[in-house]
Amino acid sequence: MSEPFAEFIRRLPEVDSPLTSLRGWMLKTDDALAMFYEIPDGVEVPEHAHGAQWGVVLEGSVEFTIAGETKTYRRGDTYSVPDSAPHSAVIHPGFVGIDVFADADRYAARGADG
Repeated sequence: MSEPFAEFIRRLPEVDSPLTSLRGWMLKTDDALAMFYEIPDGVEVPEHAHGAQWGVVLEGSVEFTIAGETKTYRRGDTYSVPDSAPHSAVIHPGFVGIDVFADADRYAARGADG
């Protein structure tokens, strides 16, 4: 499989995520965090909540349950999770996407002191 993201993106800080199958890179400002990522093996993300989130599916599909409503998003689709809305996801194998979080501290960089 070829790399889904350009070399300069893969030089960004790596995301430290509890999802072991996630491989991602982050771009952080004082106001938001953008995450470029892939999940080759798929994963189920249990229900949780945080600040607002927007994303786009570049490859594969994800089934989101947001505030009790379930919908499947595929290549080219965008999704939005409102601030504090409970949500869960089934991310299918081969997923590649970009998420932007209103919480600038949603993720830390791998190896960063915390």
